[in-house]
Amino acid sequence: MTYRFANEIGPTPFVDIAGSDQKFGIHRIYCVGQNYADHSREMGGDPDRNPPFFFTKPASAIVSDGSEIAYPSQTANLHHEIELVVAIGKGGADIARENAHAHIFGYAVGVDLTRRDIQAEAKKMGRPWDMAKGFDQSAPCSAITITTQTGHPDAGRIWLSINGQDRQNGDLAHMIWPVADIIAILSQYVALRPGDLIFTGTPAGVGPVERGDTISGGVDGVGTLSVKIV
Repeated sequence: MTYRFANEIGPTPFVDIAGSDQKFGIHRIYCVGQNYADHSREMGGDPDRNPPFFFTKPASAIVSDGSEIAYPSQTANLHHEIELVVAIGKGGADIARENAHAHIFGYAVGVDLTRRDIQAEAKKMGRPWDMAKGFDQSAPCSAITITTQTGHPDAGRIWLSINGQDRQNGDLAHMIWPVADIIAILSQYVALRPGDLIFTGTPAGVGPVERGDTISGGVDGVGTLSVKIV
């Protein structure tokens, strides 16, 4: 059945695909919280006891590599978090860990921008993080590199700098929950669909960014990303 809608919601958000003129249309964005032991500790968590937990950003929060991002309203403490991003190409529910890689289209580099002051207040009050994590332009993401070029990276440097100064340096091998585990566990809660992106967590070293700062980051074997806060 074909429907006519009374409202215009705009085009489908997308991410570029490296080496292709095709685009990767985005369905949803999922994020994993505190998935590196050092970051979990710096945020007051216990990496030896905490199971993975998830939050979301709207697909419209996506920002392409090379973009300028307006410093968001209602915060005085905007933070960077560099992440490996997984692009889902094949959907499914209750995906077995050993089958998880078959559902991956490719990988990218992302930054989970966070209104840290709003998040801290939400934690203190026991409230959701939506306005701390899911605001406009909060999900910069590089072009996706398909798995035939990257394989399935389970180790390698992940890094972020501000104006050329190193801020975050980690290794994918230090994830508490590797990519296959993340897909298996997340798919127990929701049926994953083609077009879903999963931001897989950040290493230690998160910190503030200011107007005029250029954020650059990368994951070895996957790609790089650069955006400017204005």
